Amino acid sequence: MSATHDAIVIGTGQAGPSLAARLQAAGQRVAVVERHQVGGTCVNVGCTPTKALVASARAAHMARRASEFGVVLEGSVSMDMQRVKERMQGIASASNEGLTAWLEGLDNVELVRGHAQFESRNTVRVGDRLLEAEQIFLNVGTRAFVPDLPGLEEVDYLTNSSMMEIDVLPEHLIVVGGSYIGLEFAQIYRRFGSRVTVVERSSRLIGRDDPDVSECVKEILAGEGVEFRLDAGCIGVGSDGQGVVVQVDCESGEREVHGSHLLLAVGRVPNTDSLGLEQAGVAMDSRGYVEVDDQLRTSVPGIWALGDCNGRGAFTHTSYNDYEIVAANLLDGEERRVTDRILCYGLYIDPPLGRIGMTEREARESRRRVLVGKRPMTQVGRAKERSETQGFIKILVDGDSQEILGAAILGIGGDEVVHVLLDVMYAKAPYTVVSRAVHIHPTVSELLPTTLQNLKPLAPA
Repeated sequence: MSATHDAIVIGTGQAGPSLAARLQAAGQRVAVVERHQVGGTCVNVGCTPTKALVASARAAHMARRASEFGVVLEGSVSMDMQRVKERMQGIASASNEGLTAWLEGLDNVELVRGHAQFESRNTVRVGDRLLEAEQIFLNVGTRAFVPDLPGLEEVDYLTNSSMMEIDVLPEHLIVVGGSYIGLEFAQIYRRFGSRVTVVERSSRLIGRDDPDVSECVKEILAGEGVEFRLDAGCIGVGSDGQGVVVQVDCESGEREVHGSHLLLAVGRVPNTDSLGLEQAGVAMDSRGYVEVDDQLRTSVPGIWALGDCNGRGAFTHTSYNDYEIVAANLLDGEERRVTDRILCYGLYIDPPLGRIGMTEREARESRRRVLVGKRPMTQVGRAKERSETQGFIKILVDGDSQEILGAAILGIGGDEVVHVLLDVMYAKAPYTVVSRAVHIHPTVSELLPTTLQNLKPLAPA
């Protein structure tokens, strides 16, 4: 059985459903193909459920600190993991079900369940159906990378997806990978009551970020009891009959870490390997990401790639921006490009990190005359009043153009406050717009002008 449409959207992550809605509003007949859960990673096993876990972990953490605020609680704080899971699933399911109902209710949009495979440039097979369209949009996302670790086939392990399924409290969770996903789960389960050890090959955490950010993140998590094994080369895994054993080759410490559960958090791979893209002639890079131009067109006319699978962004917000770029160019007569956007992301440990623009290394490599302003959260009234003074504010400025180059705000509200600077960067306005502004007291944002009023040359690396 075959069917002809004006457009086919493969995948229902952040970009796909919104693009389908815009296309059908423009009078097109659209097929949306989804092989698993509507909403993709973010809604089902990523942002939404993990941030629900972050909230539960924070509630437990603050309950244990209640006496600091003069609050008296009877007995010790413990976790009901069944209720934690039920709350998380309820929030994620509501998002999934709402998005599914909305998508199914759109005129001229057909939700096709199954796995899509290209048979030619403009035909896609889903089960016994052959779909045809002159415009095809890939929004297939990524999945957890499972490294080829010696002995891995002998043990049970978890990824970010399967972590959503457990409803017990691990006695000792070993996290292989010291970046965003791994660190968020590390803090979550430490606050739930597990012993947690993070094993990382590099000499520091979140290696792409500035060293002072990495060190402060480590201090925050270590202060809560998370253990670290850095410079952990030659990682292998095995079983000791009761749980898992991770072998590490570190300069100090034991060569084995024994735990009850193992979480692999060492990166992502695109879901492009089973689409039959070679049948359509779509070019991919060596890692399997679809190659796209600045307007997200692939090497084949009439095929676009949006979201994580194109390697041009690894976040829900960049995926949604991909949709905006494609829709604007195709339907609104605009000229929008991927290179128009400024890098921004958050690390959702508590307190969170908000990161925008250049890192210190990138700023130095740009050959600009870079100025930097930095203030510890101990000088922020809101942080002191909440007894949450960990972290700092750091802002990089071009000393000649006066434009803000980047910033890292690690601390209470950092993921929200950083947008004050981000909007000024998009406006290409000088930093003095912020440094001369009057912000409300007591807030975290009120320290941004103060930070920018005390700029100094960025020290050499």
